[in-house]
Amino acid sequence: MSEILVLVEQVDGEVKKVTLELLTLARRLGTPAAVWAGPGYTPEAKAKLAEYGAETIYVAGSEEITGYVVAPKAEMLAQLVGEKSPAAVLVAATAEGKEVAGRLAVKTDSGVITDAVGLGDGFVAEQSIFGGGVNVQAKVSRGIPIVAVRPNSTAPEAAAGAGAEEEVSVSLSDAAKSARVVERVKQEKGARPELTEAAIVVSGGRGVGSAENFSVIEGLADALGAAVGASRAATDAGWYPHQFQVGQTGKTVSPQLYIAAGISGAIQHRAGMQTAKTIVAINKDPEAPIFELADYGVVGDLHQVVPQLTEEVDKRK
Repeated sequence: MSEILVLVEQVDGEVKKVTLELLTLARRLGTPAAVWAGPGYTPEAKAKLAEYGAETIYVAGSEEITGYVVAPKAEMLAQLVGEKSPAAVLVAATAEGKEVAGRLAVKTDSGVITDAVGLGDGFVAEQSIFGGGVNVQAKVSRGIPIVAVRPNSTAPEAAAGAGAEEEVSVSLSDAAKSARVVERVKQEKGARPELTEAAIVVSGGRGVGSAENFSVIEGLADALGAAVGASRAATDAGWYPHQFQVGQTGKTVSPQLYIAAGISGAIQHRAGMQTAKTIVAINKDPEAPIFELADYGVVGDLHQVVPQLTEEVDKRK
């Protein structure tokens, strides 16, 4: 089967969940080959990539790859595309991933599809557009398909691959070195799981009422071992940081359980969470659109319902 390149998303050597999703997709359509960009490659990283199907791991470990902004990754992938002639290139549809995809498409004279939520035979991509209201299919008609896939759109499935390593040496152009990274500020990781990778997410919206009242949402999240999310209305009001916004202009999540408390369910929010396996809505308005999407709904004041739910969860621990 033809080789499919998968650009690895990693932080300090820790492989991100979206990479495992991309390897799962690639395995269904060809032979997955992971591409590691920059320093930090470890035996643990190799084991994780091989566990999810990477037959080959191309390691470009030069610090130059991550010492400049975006462009070196595109040049490195373009070099691999020229040498290996893969069937496709998959990247995560993050802000950086989509820019890498666009630059790579220009360098290889290929078509690019962004924000795919699925990928089928012939590299036909599924996309959810107009805030999740319409699903379409798209296919690259020129060059090698370059597809940026939304995180959490595919469940990662382990299937052992060979994980054969191959060192990659990249010669960067002067243009790729035009924007240097001069400082990185590491955000301290809290006790809660990362929002886009959490199995359970508890989100609050306009109905929470204030920043102080978000402690109710956090209490339930901590009882469940969940991540905390927020609607755009809540983050725009300054009640919760924007980095926790779930929705079309925020983050896309696809947990096993999503609890929406005080969220009306506007299309903007639904686009970011509608692929959750089980959705529970808590809202005092029985006509709220979120109930159309929910598997289970509670009509009531979240300030009464959520503390009771938290108490019951604590009792069962």
